[in-house]
Amino acid sequence: MQYRKFGRLDFKVSALGFGAMRLPTVGGDDGRIDEELAIKMIRYAIDNGVNYVDTAYGYHRGNSEILVGKALKDGYREKTMLATKLPPWHVNVREDMDRLLNEQLKKLDTDHIDFYLLHALNKDTWNKLYNLGVLDWAEGVIRKGLIRYIGFSFHDDLETFKKIVDAYNWTFCQIQYNYMDIDHQAGMEGLKYASSKGLAVVIMEPLRGGRLANPPDRVRQVFDSFPIKRSPVAWALLWLWNQPEVSTVLSGMSNFEQVKENIEIADKSGINIFTPEELRLIERVRETYLGIKAIDCNECGYCMPCPNGVNIPVNFHLYNEGVRYNDFGGPRWHYRNGLKESERASSCIKCGICEPKCPQHLPIRELLEKVKETFEATV
Repeated sequence: MQYRKFGRLDFKVSALGFGAMRLPTVGGDDGRIDEELAIKMIRYAIDNGVNYVDTAYGYHRGNSEILVGKALKDGYREKTMLATKLPPWHVNVREDMDRLLNEQLKKLDTDHIDFYLLHALNKDTWNKLYNLGVLDWAEGVIRKGLIRYIGFSFHDDLETFKKIVDAYNWTFCQIQYNYMDIDHQAGMEGLKYASSKGLAVVIMEPLRGGRLANPPDRVRQVFDSFPIKRSPVAWALLWLWNQPEVSTVLSGMSNFEQVKENIEIADKSGINIFTPEELRLIERVRETYLGIKAIDCNECGYCMPCPNGVNIPVNFHLYNEGVRYNDFGGPRWHYRNGLKESERASSCIKCGICEPKCPQHLPIRELLEKVKETFEATV
């Protein structure tokens, strides 16, 4: 296992961290973890050098922390740093922070948590927790020895990310980042910004929820054309580890084979080991992915504003995301939960005001109907 600097701390973290979000389950039920297999996987990873295990209050419907606590018995707790998260959506008063932390310590069967994160911060949840005094609370529980270091995970735009980074002397942060998300959320600029401030940066979604592990034929052909042969997973992970600002990469491994494969890849990792040709290959792969779309919308926004409130570019973006990765699950969730009802394709009244404004001359009304049928069908 290769080890890397973890921000300002005198701690070397394993290049690969174990993310306990996608553990093996029984009968496809996310709340029923295959306990024997999951424990075997976590312990195998630790035996092979992984020293960072990440879980959260809500993973596997609240059962991930319990499973991780069991996996870290028999001396394994002393071999690893443990990370879990405070869920802002369950915090309404300051007392909720104590209640949740105490519950987590009990579920994890430990007297302290090494790395404690404010979970999935965005503008709203950050303002909520900040106004409730979460930073003062965190310093208090650090003094009590219940947690050792405070950080945050993040899902919002770059401006919000920088604002949160600058708001406190954080030890670390956790961002969604992969070769397709270099300009998404915190992105590459956020990675470099946090690192420049002395924060360790933990990477989540290195394979974009597994989508980069099984690329479409057009993308696979680009990989296959290169003289160095690696799996798509290896290319994605090694590209991340190539960057000095990356502290550790979390992988949500679902079976034993993935654990073994990722450890083998991590063993070959290093900073600045990619040649210029290898970096250009990843750029070609990214461009090929971006060229895969069913709706030729470049999101210029000329069609906006819609008089009925429909967010036309976002609807088309979500549809293209589903086509690009051959997976409509995530885009469907964002359509149903991230868009207001008025912003969805189904709110189009077919007035046609948008169509003459479109530089691509798209049949917007017809395409919005396709988006509606895809995302609002019963699944």
